[in-house]
Amino acid sequence: MSSSDIAVAVRGLSKSYNIAHNAVRHTTAAEALISRLRHPFQKQERETFWALKDVEFDIKKGDVVGIIGRNGAGKSTLLKILSRITEPTTGKIALYGRVGSLLEVGTGFHPELTGRENIYLNGAILGMSKREIARQFDAIVDFSGTEQFLDTPVKRYSSGMYVRLAFAVAAHLNPEILIVDEVLAVGDAEFQKKCLGKMQDVANSGRTVIFVSHHMQSVSVLCNRGMFLEQGAVTYVGEVQGAIDHYVSSFEKIITEVSEPNQRPGTGELRITSISPDKEFYSCGDVKRVHFRVERFSPFVGSFFVSCHIVDDFGVTILHCDSRMIGQWMEASDSYEGEFTLRTPWLKPGNYRADFFICNAGILDKFEDACRIHVIPLLPYDVAGNSEATAHGVVYADFDYAKATRVAQEKSQPMVGTGICG
Repeated sequence: MSSSDIAVAVRGLSKSYNIAHNAVRHTTAAEALISRLRHPFQKQERETFWALKDVEFDIKKGDVVGIIGRNGAGKSTLLKILSRITEPTTGKIALYGRVGSLLEVGTGFHPELTGRENIYLNGAILGMSKREIARQFDAIVDFSGTEQFLDTPVKRYSSGMYVRLAFAVAAHLNPEILIVDEVLAVGDAEFQKKCLGKMQDVANSGRTVIFVSHHMQSVSVLCNRGMFLEQGAVTYVGEVQGAIDHYVSSFEKIITEVSEPNQRPGTGELRITSISPDKEFYSCGDVKRVHFRVERFSPFVGSFFVSCHIVDDFGVTILHCDSRMIGQWMEASDSYEGEFTLRTPWLKPGNYRADFFICNAGILDKFEDACRIHVIPLLPYDVAGNSEATAHGVVYADFDYAKATRVAQEKSQPMVGTGICG
């Protein structure tokens, strides 16, 4: 790759922060002075936290790069350094082109200035001439939908209006490199769709886009390259699907060993003594399996069945699965191992609890919140729908849609005859 093909070059980039653990905050200078006189030798405990560690990568001109990773991986810190908002501790970056960035709502806006004035201010910051800004002015206003409030100070804007105007400015003032963080989630569904379309237009024009998002579907559709960050280090750069695979596999499996089973409701002859999902995090369309172990705590003869409720964060039971529905009764033994498998429907992104019940004629063990099922926003559909398309309903469905063939409309024939209407 020749140097003329590079849009962004990063070498040995690291960023550290000092964290004080026993700091005492004082409201006045007098309090601080008195505290220092009383405890002259007291020292604050400080820890050095490395948000980024020896990061190196190149981004080609015209690439659309999706940067993904778990919370705290260093994504936002990296974007702030690339946008020249934060200085790195060590290392160098080289940006070959004008940079437009949208990292937070209203980045670069002055709250006392009107929307009109902030458009010209942002353009000047990007190095645009007044004539260049004026040429794009109408397109910016039309895209943002803020024409009615254009001469109102932006401090009076809602967060949605703020981000619409900020994105419109960043995308229309012709930056060679466009940097966008998760901030697009502030806008409504229609605006999010417009933003993704605009970023695609920017990319198709040969400019470079760096996009951070937790929405895997948008990353997979919009980007042609992927980067995965983990604990401040870049551990993968390459194909988008490879980055998504690293993201999904980064969530470690958690096995819950059950303590104090006798504290739970139920008669107690049989109890669940261990339970674990096969993964900590699932995408919507994944098959979800939960392995569990049942042990006999007191004499019990006969058969039992297992029931499982999947409950959302609002306490609503989304699914009820019962082994009796598929003719499964288990014979009691000193120990029994089983697996609950959920193939459909597709759970929407979110956190769910699984309540398990061991029953015969009555409840032997009632284990509420036996384990957690976390569903990440990796949708099971081939095309990224906007948030409005996926906002309704409790679960997703495995469905098909076939375009209906046009049926010729028969000409209505007049009815002939006599009758009484009443």
